[in-house]
Amino acid sequence: MDNTGDNTIELHGDEEIVEVIDLDESEPGPDDLADDLEDVDFEDAGNADDEGWETEDEMEAEVEQDDSEFTFSKHTGSVFCVSLDPATNSMAVTGGEDDKAYVWRLSDGEVLLECTGHKDSVTCAVFSHDSSLVATGDMSGMIKVWKVETKAEIWSFEVGDLEWLEWHPCAPVLLAGTDDGNVWMWKIPSGDCKTFQSSACQATSGKVLPDGKRAVVGYEDGTVRVWDLKQGNAVHVIKGQDGHQGALTCLACNKDGSLVLTGSVDGCAKLINTATGKVVGSFSVEGGKAKGSKDDEESNSVESVGFCNILPLIAVAYLDGTLAVYDLATQVLRHRYQHEAGIVHLQWEDSSSVVSTCCLDGALRLWDARSGNMVSEYHGHTAEILDFTINREASLAVTASGDNKAKVFCLQRPDR
Repeated sequence: MDNTGDNTIELHGDEEIVEVIDLDESEPGPDDLADDLEDVDFEDAGNADDEGWETEDEMEAEVEQDDSEFTFSKHTGSVFCVSLDPATNSMAVTGGEDDKAYVWRLSDGEVLLECTGHKDSVTCAVFSHDSSLVATGDMSGMIKVWKVETKAEIWSFEVGDLEWLEWHPCAPVLLAGTDDGNVWMWKIPSGDCKTFQSSACQATSGKVLPDGKRAVVGYEDGTVRVWDLKQGNAVHVIKGQDGHQGALTCLACNKDGSLVLTGSVDGCAKLINTATGKVVGSFSVEGGKAKGSKDDEESNSVESVGFCNILPLIAVAYLDGTLAVYDLATQVLRHRYQHEAGIVHLQWEDSSSVVSTCCLDGALRLWDARSGNMVSEYHGHTAEILDFTINREASLAVTASGDNKAKVFCLQRPDR
């Protein structure tokens, strides 16, 4: 709280206004006290950026609002990625700027496996479909696969600069996209390999479709390709007038893989029919710039997209802080939520109409796409959230942040 030029402090508890008496010149003022305190070694200094002086009760409440149940603090640099094990949702894997990944237990944060030997920031870390293996990948292209039970590294390989890493939905098969435009596919642990080559521009995002036979890959030049994993050929190439006019940033598919939603720096989201390769919808928003946005000429990048599982709705998150929810059938904008800061990632809950967002302001928010209202908001990070994931029951969210921490939040709602 900043009291400069204002002689009242507002006590949030009972809204009582208290007069602050001007300090006598001879008595130590807040600045002198602050100087004296600089030499004191606090065991837990909290956040030194807190402004103003507050009553003890307020300080208790506001030292750092932390709504999390648990904080994982082993990383010594930014935490870039997080995912849960699909079989039990009881383990998380996080990758960080400290060139490490950790597999840890959600209930108490116990480290089950420390993944070392990377040469650069670990930006990808994912469990296989049965949770027996975990793959970690760093920016330089070093990929390692670990057996969770034995804590052993069972395979490693080096590719070009890594863009994304993804397991096959029902087999021990790993896919990766790289800076040079290649998509790699390996059988693990034998390492049998197949590559899907295209023009020399980054394969920026990729997803294996639920049928396990095809993968959709987005590229830096705006092209989207649907690959046949067995035959090794591109079944569909989506580009040109109907396609994106800028690099792909994200993509998602619906439950049966019949539709894919892609997002790009061109400010558009495209809906693609995976059977025909046709663009069947295009979505963009006007205006609504968040703080720090540049000129109008600069398009508003789409950062994350997703399908609702239980209603025909899609969500598109933009760098300017706009979250747009569209009706899939009519392609009409149903709701629009404005965040103060850019959105990094969105995720729909598995079996509800709630969509969650994480932002550059360090908060996690839950929105009900049926009513259009914000359900809840969670704080606790002191820097931007870079990734998050929600468990199947939608009872927990795990976040990864630039403050070197991962946090577990309990998502409590009246309807549960």
